[in-house]
Amino acid sequence: MTSTVRPASVTEAEKRPGRWLALCVLVLAVLLVAVDATVLGLATPYISEDLHPSGTQLLWIGDVYSFVIAGLLVSMGSLGDRIGRKRILLCGATAFGAISVLNAYATTPELMILARALLGVAGATLMPATLALIRNLFHDPRERSLAVGIWGATASAGTAVGPIVGGFLLEHFWWGSVFLINLPVMAVLVLVGIRTLPESRNPNPGPWDLASVLLSLLGMIGLVYAVKEAATHGFSWPTLGAGLLGAGALYGFVRRQLTMPAPLLDMRLFRHRGFSGAVLADLLTVLGMSGLVFFLSQYLQLVQGRHPFEAGLAELPAAVGAVVAGLVAGSAARRFSVRSVVSAGLAAVGLSLAALTCLGQGTGYPVLGAALLVVGVGAGLSFTVTADVILSSVPKDQAGAASAVSETAYELGAALGIALLGSIVTAVYSGFRGPAGTPPGAHDSLGAAVEASAGLPPRTAESLLDAARDAFVHGLHLASGAGAAVLLGTAVAAWFLLRGQRLENAG
Repeated sequence: MTSTVRPASVTEAEKRPGRWLALCVLVLAVLLVAVDATVLGLATPYISEDLHPSGTQLLWIGDVYSFVIAGLLVSMGSLGDRIGRKRILLCGATAFGAISVLNAYATTPELMILARALLGVAGATLMPATLALIRNLFHDPRERSLAVGIWGATASAGTAVGPIVGGFLLEHFWWGSVFLINLPVMAVLVLVGIRTLPESRNPNPGPWDLASVLLSLLGMIGLVYAVKEAATHGFSWPTLGAGLLGAGALYGFVRRQLTMPAPLLDMRLFRHRGFSGAVLADLLTVLGMSGLVFFLSQYLQLVQGRHPFEAGLAELPAAVGAVVAGLVAGSAARRFSVRSVVSAGLAAVGLSLAALTCLGQGTGYPVLGAALLVVGVGAGLSFTVTADVILSSVPKDQAGAASAVSETAYELGAALGIALLGSIVTAVYSGFRGPAGTPPGAHDSLGAAVEASAGLPPRTAESLLDAARDAFVHGLHLASGAGAAVLLGTAVAAWFLLRGQRLENAG
């Protein structure tokens, strides 16, 4: 049997001479999403100054994208399996570019939240399709590991490109320009993708069940909304009702998938311990890191007084570390083991987050830069290997659904992290004691305090900013400490859950 399978796989790989060019198109889609996520954090102070959102609205602007994308990823991944991954990728990229214009020209906090939600709908079509197409383009396991590493490295590169390009634009144009950079990337993706990407789909997909789609969306949004509101305002009857509604919808979704002959998501995937362990590791890792990611740009600009372009450059070590680690992660996992590479990466991130609990207003950049470099290396190792494990655990026909589960874990972790850890920062910050005459709006966000200080006498303004920055940094300490605890606990869990898991070898 081995002698007949190996030549077939080699021949199939040789029949795809354009697979690496096709990969370049796929990573453009990843770049599109990564850049969009990072420039938002950089633009937040400017959005706050222009649109005057409340603290709660600012959090919604930050995480509604993740809420919607988390609720739709499984549905869109399954839809791609049915109608064609190339088709849904190109349609989604076109919509992503068009909706970016709406983000750029939003004039109220409510319109900005709506624009971010619609962008989440479009974004939900992109990520599962890219990973699923990689699974179908690269049949040699080592080539696929390298392709996944490049895919992950590009996402990390986007976290560097976004702040740098966004910082340059923010210093020379208005904040909406950071969303318009999506347009040329989308144009190249669509025009080149039409010619280079192969179409792939599940040959026997069954119908796309709308009831499952609605249950998935209602369940994810309801549950995440409840967690967010409870973390921000404490428990209340409406919050409890939203949580119960979300949990009930997810329960109904799971029950429906178990009884359908052609489910939207095959729940039997979770019987594979490696698959389940990798998904859980991704969710908890992003949850632990997301508070830092969302508030780091504000710390660099509003606490340390860096210009946007300088703040973007300051975040570069994390991306560089992730790019390098992503490219070698597959080889490292084969040489050592999956669980050792993933656990070591997560532990490195956890220890770096713990170190960030010592940040102050005047902390020198070498300390911050070193911590970010280690965060990038650890995250690059972990995310690349878990993505490879998830893809190799399922048949090609189910690549879209499996990729969607992986991306759902990522986006759900981001939404929960911003909700929980972000709410820690917001709650600590909002309680700061400013000098007499402090405007009430200064307690909404640090950006609002900076804006309010402009209309106060110099001595009062200085006292206000010192108190506000101290409170913000203290909240960042608590969020980083909580994130460190989550990451270190996840490292231990991954060591046991990924026991015996190995990446495929060629031949």
